[in-house]
Amino acid sequence: MSFERQNIEKMQGYAPGEQTGSAATIKLNTNENPYPPSPEVANALQSIDIGSLRRYPSPMADSFRQAASRLHNISADQIIPTNGSDELLRLVLTTFVEPSDTIAVCKPSYSLYPVLAEIQGCQLAEILLNDDWTMPEDFSEQLQKSAAKLLMLVNPQAPTGGLLSTAYLAEIAGKFSGLILIDEAYVDFVDPELEYNSIPLLKSHENIIILRTLSKAYSLAGLRFGYGIAARALIDPMMFKTRDSYNTDQISQILATAALNSFQYAEQTCARIRKDREVLAKQLSELGFSPAPSQSNFLLCGVPESIDATKLYQQLKQRNILVRYFDQDRLRDKLRISIGTESENSVLIAAIRDILGQ
Repeated sequence: MSFERQNIEKMQGYAPGEQTGSAATIKLNTNENPYPPSPEVANALQSIDIGSLRRYPSPMADSFRQAASRLHNISADQIIPTNGSDELLRLVLTTFVEPSDTIAVCKPSYSLYPVLAEIQGCQLAEILLNDDWTMPEDFSEQLQKSAAKLLMLVNPQAPTGGLLSTAYLAEIAGKFSGLILIDEAYVDFVDPELEYNSIPLLKSHENIIILRTLSKAYSLAGLRFGYGIAARALIDPMMFKTRDSYNTDQISQILATAALNSFQYAEQTCARIRKDREVLAKQLSELGFSPAPSQSNFLLCGVPESIDATKLYQQLKQRNILVRYFDQDRLRDKLRISIGTESENSVLIAAIRDILGQ
């Protein structure tokens, strides 16, 4: 006898990227930052008074909200801190989406979205990207036809790395009657020359929620800290009704605040990653791969026909190099490769050359 809800019993869970405890493994599979957190974060960790842990943390993470308010030049009331950005996704669904409502996503996209839809008991409308991973011309029409209550967009896109302009996002938001969650987990890796900034859209579009995380640019994937940015009409129900009372712990709040207060350090590491992204894309292209244009900290690469993508993934794994393989339509002949340090990227290229017999 099963005590699971029927939809839970039937569903498949989310499969995260492989993790390893071996320092010898080069991890290029989960889009982690290859550089350590800022020295200010290290200092904050060392200065934590262990005696203070006997008390509950700030329920609203006020210090963090103030730091985020200064960074983004918005009101602290427009910010909700969460236990990882994935908690924000769950809060958006449980707060604004009824079971049996429809959630719209692009395909391919972040593979957690369909899982969350199944948990909530929602219908899923998947809108196919074009062959070159751009948005279909009739995207708005397909979105309206789906009657979706919520659209979830990763921008820069995952797993392709493509970027939608703020003008395009504004156009979609203006035509859509539901909510739009813009998942900006990788936004800090966007080329500054593109001048991408979606936060001003909140002034003219009250149906937008922006997701941010400290896992990527701030090198704090192990901390599990994210936050949402939106109009108060969207923040307040999550903050005061559906959020856990103490959803972020005291240590996380202290370190996350220190990270935002030292954002210049994160900007420097992102600049290094952008530079190495271009070098790695060029090297992979010279080996016969076809990396998609990326504004993120990873490359989605078509694998040469001379070797199967699954086989290459396994052969790299045998050499203690982890990359990401997706057993999904349109992705089975590709690998997603996170940008590592310059030395890690060099080891990867040398291994691929050896495997390909070059």
